[in-house]
Amino acid sequence: MQVLPFSGAAQGCPEEARQAIRKVLFVGLGGVGQRHLRNVRTLLGDSVEVLAYRVRGEPHTLDDSLHVLPGVDLAQKYGVNVCSDLDLAFAAKPDVVFITNPSSLHVPIALYAANLGCHLFIEKPLSHEMADVAELVRLCEQKKLTTCVAYQLRHHPGFLRLRELLTAEVLGRVHSVRAEVGEYLPDFHPYEDYRRMYAAKRELGGGVTLSQIHEIDYLCALFGRPRRVFSMGGHVSSLDVDVDDLSLSLLELGRADGSALFVELHQDFVQRPAQRMAVVIGERGKLCWSLSGRFFEHCDESGKILERRDFAQLPRNQSFLDELAHFLGCVIRGEPCTPSIRDGALSLQVAVKLLESQADGLQKQIEALPS
Repeated sequence: MQVLPFSGAAQGCPEEARQAIRKVLFVGLGGVGQRHLRNVRTLLGDSVEVLAYRVRGEPHTLDDSLHVLPGVDLAQKYGVNVCSDLDLAFAAKPDVVFITNPSSLHVPIALYAANLGCHLFIEKPLSHEMADVAELVRLCEQKKLTTCVAYQLRHHPGFLRLRELLTAEVLGRVHSVRAEVGEYLPDFHPYEDYRRMYAAKRELGGGVTLSQIHEIDYLCALFGRPRRVFSMGGHVSSLDVDVDDLSLSLLELGRADGSALFVELHQDFVQRPAQRMAVVIGERGKLCWSLSGRFFEHCDESGKILERRDFAQLPRNQSFLDELAHFLGCVIRGEPCTPSIRDGALSLQVAVKLLESQADGLQKQIEALPS
């Protein structure tokens, strides 16, 4: 199998990157924050000054496989200047702010940073609710800031091939779509007690509908904004959490001719072994992208396999690297980035409506975000 090469803009113009991005600030350095930190050092080397505002200050340093590196000091290994005062951290005038703290804390930090003119890389989901999201989108667009909400699956070769074939209309008319993501929550971060993770806590913006929001994002990217949604779910397992660990949803999207396209979405924190895939069924066959099986397959209407791509050798970190390189390249060139903060607001809006539907048992309309 041919692993797609790293082709981000930052790799091709390191000197330009060093001139445009001299200082970055991380707000939060948990598992995903450390991944982005490692990738910043991979792409920009030691030329960029890295600051970090940390509250919990967990002592462990992780590798790409989320294994703890015994006796390794994170700040020393990656040359990070750790600060416990947020105002002092921003007084250093970072060019880019990485917002990688719990979801419920994203928007206040993002508004603070945007008002200071910082470019924003925000971990998904954008928030846990829609409060102040429209204001954040407006402010970022008004100031022409480069923004990215971290949906690295947009850079996975399986997604890229799926989008390419759908654009080419190889299936003819698409009849239905199924997307599934299921993984046992305690297996997310083997280095820590799952009950301490943001995903397990309502107050931090956790729950499967929000935490596993990648599927909502790529479904919107492929098929557009849903018109209405309906969802059933909640806390169904013996996991010691106060959030939803199962979400079964239906999304109705509009086509150009006014007809509807129906999408099934399954999300859970309880499934072992993990399962993650998307299946698109059309009049001339189907497309299957399996992240858990690490393959992409295109079949015709008779079931004959026309194409199969094996991703078994694709490093998990490659999509994260490509995502970051794309963002940094957009910062360097002063260009919009995809997925932008507006894209992140749409996926969040859908997730919030799914949770509302679970709560009251009613279908919900998805209104267009204000321009």
